[in-house]
Amino acid sequence: MKKYKVLFATALGLALTAGSALADSTIKMVEVITSPPRTEFLKKQIAEFETANPGVKVELVSLPWGQAFEKFLTMVQAGDTPDIVEMPERWLALYGANGQLEDLGPYMAKWKDAATLGERAKEFGSVVGGKQYTIPYGYYLKAMFWNKKLFKEAGIDHAPATLDEFVESAKKISAIPGKYGYCLRGGPGAIFGMNMFMNIANGKGGYFNADGTATINEPGSVKGLETLAEIYKNGYAPKDSVGWGFNETVTGFYSGTCAMLDQDPDALIGIAEKMKAEDFAVAPVPAGPNGKSYPTLGYSGWSMFANSDVKDDSWKLMETLLSPQGNLEWAKMVGVLPIHNGSDQDAYFKTEQFKGWFDELNGGDKYEFVTPPTHLENLGNFVDQIAIKGFQEVLLGKRPAKEVADEWAAYLTKEQQDWMAKNKK
Repeated sequence: MKKYKVLFATALGLALTAGSALADSTIKMVEVITSPPRTEFLKKQIAEFETANPGVKVELVSLPWGQAFEKFLTMVQAGDTPDIVEMPERWLALYGANGQLEDLGPYMAKWKDAATLGERAKEFGSVVGGKQYTIPYGYYLKAMFWNKKLFKEAGIDHAPATLDEFVESAKKISAIPGKYGYCLRGGPGAIFGMNMFMNIANGKGGYFNADGTATINEPGSVKGLETLAEIYKNGYAPKDSVGWGFNETVTGFYSGTCAMLDQDPDALIGIAEKMKAEDFAVAPVPAGPNGKSYPTLGYSGWSMFANSDVKDDSWKLMETLLSPQGNLEWAKMVGVLPIHNGSDQDAYFKTEQFKGWFDELNGGDKYEFVTPPTHLENLGNFVDQIAIKGFQEVLLGKRPAKEVADEWAAYLTKEQQDWMAKNKK
């Protein structure tokens, strides 16, 4: 019996194989952006794959997102590597730069569905050494959820179009007893919303200047960080939001605790289940003093470890999940924008619910999308540890925003300039 290792989030394999003969091969798969509904949906897709491929079993391992970076790193360091892993963009360089991931280019060359694969998927999946170390399964693009009922109660009839309007709206709504203007995210994943507001205030997208110096401590960026700190200190965001991650911010919004939330399409799933469609809307992210906005565009995908001894079966599973139909179903379930050309014409996406995201996508030069610097090997450490600690210190008034931003800039500048030195052409 071959041993196929593919770690794929949540304990799945046992139920699927109960009462059946032992599999001829086993794929070990790890899921890291875990939630019960998406894991159950993933199990359904895996079950369909197993039915279509007798003798192949998939072991799914789900890691809690809040501890996923450290837990998965520990697994890899212990030699417990999967065949397939869900790969957030900021982990890609860590595992791709040292050859731990399989180059998927040769597989894609023979993949019939590559014909409709969007160029962004090819581009984003090959940022490390020009090799296709991952195939994104969808894109996370930030837009602004706003609670129409709370806005009306505060005497406001539209979503904020500028950063100044955003702060003023948060102030007015927070004057309502027991309500807050903004669902601030100070815990896991905080950097992307934080950096977005820093870019908006700075009037410059991205993370680096041409010489590799970080922009995160430029005067405008620091002002953006200070703006978020003032929102928190003035009580325009819940006190415990200093530790909030994805689930807490989404709950804060649909419960009516806070009236604005910058989030990706994945938040729409839970919100739409809890709120009436007429009570909320999704608008583009507010613009800064220069009239432009810089929404964060992130992505995650599926990657294969190079030491897998079941690569053919692993790829077969990946191409099933990433097929136009499989990806469209997955995108609807987990809340991402799909990867295949033409998917946006599906009736599911042609609704008012998705208007904010598509206004950004179709908004021309007014919106400049910012993707994380996934080519940096230590980006995961910065995103999941260093940035969160510093942001919380600023929010709680323990350290000045400029001091923390300078610390971040020193770290990022070294990472970027080291990368530039190694990749001189």
